[in-house]
Amino acid sequence: MIIYPQKLIDMKEITLCVDARMIKSSGIGVYIIQLLKPLSAQFSLILLGDPGELAAYKHTAQIISFLTPIYSIKEQYQLSRLVPRCDIFWSPHYNVPVFPVKAKYRVVTIHDVYHLAFGHDMGAVKKIYARFMIGRAVALSKKVITVSNFSKNEIIRYSGCPAEKIQVIYNGVVQQSPAQTLQILQSKYALGDKYILFVGNVKPHKNLVVLLKSYLLLDEAIRNEYQIVVAGKIDGFITGDETAFDLVNNNSVLKGKVTFTGYVDDKDLGGLYHHASVFVFPSLYEGFGIPPLEAMTNACPVIASNAASIPEICGEAALYFQPDDAEGLKKQITSVLSESQLRGQMINKGLERAGKFAWQKSAGEHTSLFKHIISN
Repeated sequence: MIIYPQKLIDMKEITLCVDARMIKSSGIGVYIIQLLKPLSAQFSLILLGDPGELAAYKHTAQIISFLTPIYSIKEQYQLSRLVPRCDIFWSPHYNVPVFPVKAKYRVVTIHDVYHLAFGHDMGAVKKIYARFMIGRAVALSKKVITVSNFSKNEIIRYSGCPAEKIQVIYNGVVQQSPAQTLQILQSKYALGDKYILFVGNVKPHKNLVVLLKSYLLLDEAIRNEYQIVVAGKIDGFITGDETAFDLVNNNSVLKGKVTFTGYVDDKDLGGLYHHASVFVFPSLYEGFGIPPLEAMTNACPVIASNAASIPEICGEAALYFQPDDAEGLKKQITSVLSESQLRGQMINKGLERAGKFAWQKSAGEHTSLFKHIISN
């Protein structure tokens, strides 16, 4: 845990205001949810967002209704009006207020700079917006929090932020509830007895395509025994992965062997990991990457691309492949499915690795940073 030298101070006298509108988003939403409860025990907390979505915090925080969508011009005008007088205003995403707010200090979390690193995949307007907002987030904030050393270096590279202004605080991983039986999951999500699991929204940088191509390279006997299960949101994206859908729809083998579950209830996710034969995480770009750790906590072996922050987070507990190498991924999948000793070793290493990432530790480091800002 990061410990800062600081003056004695009653943290309940520190007012922390948080933009909590993204509490229902998949990745950032988990981050917000896991930190709000411990932070509410330490600070006088004010939350901006949908009162219905924030109802669980009505006894531990002041809630200010703020229903305006993110990435809008309207949100900028309303942020300057709605953010109350506070010691710290914390934006858990880079869509910070660009106009003055009544906060002594600002802090922002920038999870990654995907929109800048992969700007060639974005429209001009989105790229300009991301560059402007990330630049303002860095300039206006007392401290920038990010979730890996990889992301820290990327923020420095693309924004010019001084290294000393950035604090790396790792995410934690949630131990899902006891696994549902395979029979229950089969009835809900059309699963077979054995499957290769992919968890994530179907966006281009999640790189589902390489898993699909790799599957087609597997021996026929393996394909007959195992299906691919894609667990995650499949529609409603500005930039969805049409290439992956076209590949499935136009290939007779994949069409009968790939199951898209759509949204998965939290109570079912642990079961999907637990009953999977192997979890594949082929992503091209991640600031952190929680799903591999979730798989590890559920005793599921992990194969991951060696891109971005993934090796930093997964360490020696995963098998790796180049994210554009379908043949390399095929070899790793074959090894895990056919070598029981390797599989057992990976499960043990995964459980140990996932145990190093705790939300309690992450919350303590956030608390220490906020207190340091106020007391210095």
